Amino acid sequence: MENTVQLSQTMVPIVLSPQQLLAHWQGHRGLTRRLIEAYPEEHFFSYSLGGMRPCSALIDEVLQMADQSMQGVVSGIWPSFGQGSEAPPKATTKEQVLAQWDRVTETINAHWPQIPSTRFQEVDKAFGLYEGPIYWFLFYLIDNEIHHRGQAYVYLRTLGVEPPAFWDRPQV
Repeated sequence: MENTVQLSQTMVPIVLSPQQLLAHWQGHRGLTRRLIEAYPEEHFFSYSLGGMRPCSALIDEVLQMADQSMQGVVSGIWPSFGQGSEAPPKATTKEQVLAQWDRVTETINAHWPQIPSTRFQEVDKAFGLYEGPIYWFLFYLIDNEIHHRGQAYVYLRTLGVEPPAFWDRPQV
């Protein structure tokens, strides 16, 4: 069964505002940043389990998606994923990863006010791959980050490191 329900662009957000959605996302980003800080440097780029990617590769994906998404979310002009980003080269230290994380956070915060309220309901094809309303794609970005953070939590626990509490995020 295909879900084809589309809300009118004149409808007022019912569940949460764009500002609340941003605060929710930034709460998750803050938690992921604390996870990166807690991760032992000597294992960040190499440790993995069961053939899965190391934490650095998971975080790099989250960084690229968030960074490259904001222009498309605002304008509808999407680069091909992994292309067209002005991001610096892949980090080789945790310090560089954290600097990139902070830069992407600033990018998100700078672009967010430029998103027209009707844009959240518009259907678009992010990166030429993910078709759906913009709010759905933003949830995808958040869900993908949570998924990768969960994997990194398992890595930390197997390394004997207590990860930050998953619930310790600001309430919106």
